[in-house]
Amino acid sequence: MRILVVRLGSLGDIIHTVPAVAALRRALPDARIDWVVEAAHQEIVARVTAIDARVVIEERRIRAWANTAAILRARGYDVALDFQGLFKSALLARASGARRVLGFSIWHLRERGARVFYTESADAAEHPESPESTEPHVIYKNLELARRVAPGIDLQAPLEFPLHVPTATTDVDAVRREIDNAPYAVLNPGAAWPNKRWPPERFGDVAAFLRARHGLRSIVTWGPGEDDLADVAVAFSEGAAVKAPFLTVGGLMTLLSGATLMVSGDTGPTHIARALGVPIVGVYGPTRAGRNGPWHPDDIVLSRHDECVCQYQRQCRAPERWCLGGLPASEVMAAITTRLERR
Repeated sequence: MRILVVRLGSLGDIIHTVPAVAALRRALPDARIDWVVEAAHQEIVARVTAIDARVVIEERRIRAWANTAAILRARGYDVALDFQGLFKSALLARASGARRVLGFSIWHLRERGARVFYTESADAAEHPESPESTEPHVIYKNLELARRVAPGIDLQAPLEFPLHVPTATTDVDAVRREIDNAPYAVLNPGAAWPNKRWPPERFGDVAAFLRARHGLRSIVTWGPGEDDLADVAVAFSEGAAVKAPFLTVGGLMTLLSGATLMVSGDTGPTHIARALGVPIVGVYGPTRAGRNGPWHPDDIVLSRHDECVCQYQRQCRAPERWCLGGLPASEVMAAITTRLERR
């Protein structure tokens, strides 16, 4: 059997798709499994050891998409699984020429019109009146979709994240030397949505607390356009934190794999850390942690989702009521102590 996985981005969503791909590999060991991904996110897919090949869309142009579709059709897929639920991902899944094209029901698609491109739809909860609180974590929705191809997939089995992690990188070695190779936490104040960010100065307060109370130094990570946030966190840390260099995905994985703890919001590095088994204290505002958050029962999420007036908004339209602005550092510090005791 030839299977095409369609999950073009983003970083966290790709991580949430990995257990479904791992389950397909376990249930269908002789299948060929390919993954189509946009160029911006190809590095993390390249580290998924459960697939045979990745197909990269190099540009966001019609010609590039047409060329990709031609490559996919030539491979003769039996089934294409659209784990993204957008027009573009559903169209690409259909354009692959696969005999079966599977996606979620309209009630669980980001763009409901994508349903017309599927030959079959599936979801853990089909009913439109299902309350949001009962919606399963996106990992299990993905597993349900994969189970339409491999009915033997066990939803109760432990989640697997077959990822290749570099054992060492020059950048990570250098930043660890800055803290004398001491045990460390990773703090990540950035997020693609400004509305998901907790104030960076409070991350600095947390770093000072981690050193004073738990003997942990802190390394502050950042992504494109977020270096100012990291600078503020370090400046408020009373010398307890250092700023990481700009890291590739592989470098980030290396850094996280050695961490004692991660404190972060709803962003890709958080999901990578959880996939690698790093204890998490998460700060969540506009998004619901039950659907997108850390899935290990020992992790702690401090959520302001229920009182947030700008849920699922990239930029809060009521800045004076910013979802995470009212979360005090003391609450995060208490959660850190509890999480480290569980560890």
